[in-house]
Amino acid sequence: MAENIEVVVIGGGYAGVMAANRLTRRDDVTVTLINPRPSFVHRVRLHQLVGGTDDAVVAYRDVLAEGVRLTVDTATRIDAAGRGVALASGGTVGYDYLVYAAGSGSADPSVPGAAEFAHPIASLEEARRLRQVLDTTPASAAVTVVGAGPSGIETAAELAEAGRAVTLVCGGELGPYLHARGRRSVAARLAELGVAVLEGEGAKVVEVTRDAVRLGDGRELPSRVTIWTAGFGVPDLAARSGLSTDALGRLLTDETLTSVDDGRVVAAGDSAAPSGLPPRMSCQAAMPLGARAADTVLSRIAGERPETLRQSFTAQCISLGRRTGIFQFADRSDVAVWFNIDGRLGARIKETVCKGIVGHLADEARKPGAYRLHRIPGSARRRMLLEAGRGEAAVPAEQAVRA
Repeated sequence: MAENIEVVVIGGGYAGVMAANRLTRRDDVTVTLINPRPSFVHRVRLHQLVGGTDDAVVAYRDVLAEGVRLTVDTATRIDAAGRGVALASGGTVGYDYLVYAAGSGSADPSVPGAAEFAHPIASLEEARRLRQVLDTTPASAAVTVVGAGPSGIETAAELAEAGRAVTLVCGGELGPYLHARGRRSVAARLAELGVAVLEGEGAKVVEVTRDAVRLGDGRELPSRVTIWTAGFGVPDLAARSGLSTDALGRLLTDETLTSVDDGRVVAAGDSAAPSGLPPRMSCQAAMPLGARAADTVLSRIAGERPETLRQSFTAQCISLGRRTGIFQFADRSDVAVWFNIDGRLGARIKETVCKGIVGHLADEARKPGAYRLHRIPGSARRRMLLEAGRGEAAVPAEQAVRA
């Protein structure tokens, strides 16, 4: 009888669930998913939770394969030498292979007063706390959203559409990822919703107080509720466990997503830094990375050489309230191009994408191996950077595997 192989997945987000589901392709593999929450958080809908139009939660029974064992707990340390994961509740879960998909959260803001008086929304708990604050705050009260990326734009639009008086502080350029044409479309929609958009070097926040936001050019904005969407951070679990990470704390891997320290540790999602060239933190990257990580583990179990990463991007979609959105097309290197779809059709596409994310995970749960998007040819720019030696040196996975 074949020996059972234990695979532990840390993190039950987009990458972790995709990896866990895909690993059930083999009958001799037992998969344990460690996650601090009993439900799946649909992070691309957290701004809707803040705006009161969605709860951003999906039951794991709807997206997780029946054969995956869900352990609701928090991983506190990885013992790579002993092949075990210590849990906050006590005890250790052993593994033969580990998929590190710890995800990302709000970055600790360095701006004075931001940690004390501003509200982050990168996690379910943060978004729920902000929702409670807004529920007890008059609709006419000034709301300031800091950060002009997708999270900031979506949150500002969602709240403005609900009748809130919103100022979006960009700290630079509105939607820096967008093409100039798409940026104009977003700016026009925000203006229609009544959002005051502050751009430029002078619009950098230098201090947050209980009832105001101070900018670099000396302006002081009244702000009853300040929402912080600028930047993401990752858990320090890998670094605390003695594994090699990049400057942000993402686990360093080779192009098969295998840790440069240990061939039995594979990373996926926002907490992975393949060759020191991590893709943009996003759901669009997380699910293909989760599938690739699972395929790497399965290849190693089968005694085969894992395939390398093929990370490709095609677009970014941003909702601008419930009635309007924008679908910004991009090349495979994640550079926005001139073409976009906006207006009501843009909103419908964004909603289709949000539903499709859950659909991909559910399909993989029912039929492991069904997901194929991680096999699309990758970015030529990434290949060029790797050939030029721009990524951090990675130990070949075959040298890192431990018996």
